[in-house]
Amino acid sequence: MEAIINQTAPVIAISCAGVFFMTGLLTGAWKFSCMMKSKEFVAPYYVDIAHRSALLYSYAAMLIAVFAYFSIFADWVNIPATIAPLLFFAIAIFNYIKLGIKNTTNNQLRDSENPAADKMIMGSLAVAEIGGFFVLLIGFFVRVLL
Repeated sequence: MEAIINQTAPVIAISCAGVFFMTGLLTGAWKFSCMMKSKEFVAPYYVDIAHRSALLYSYAAMLIAVFAYFSIFADWVNIPATIAPLLFFAIAIFNYIKLGIKNTTNNQLRDSENPAADKMIMGSLAVAEIGGFFVLLIGFFVRVLL
């Protein structure tokens, strides 16, 4: 256990996993409350999405922690590669919560006020999430295969 705690990137990822999981639990309570107040017993679309995404991202963060731990690369590589996807996970959860509070859409891209910014954000998200994990995955394979 000490080996994991002594590495910055896995600690960052595990910390985010905890925050994301707690957010999932809290949004689950919010979702249940909304369901009980609804005539159809259904929560607003993005309340449900916020709940599910927070839970899923918590497990994704733990997976990132494992690959960061086993990556052969130095901290100056692993830390940014770990933070990049986690940052976009957090931004997504926050945005889903905001959309759940507003409860004005069930499609954030269709009803966007700024489609050009959305395209830029989605492109950045893809680069950060895929690129960050790719670096950690390569670091793992280099350690295991060489």
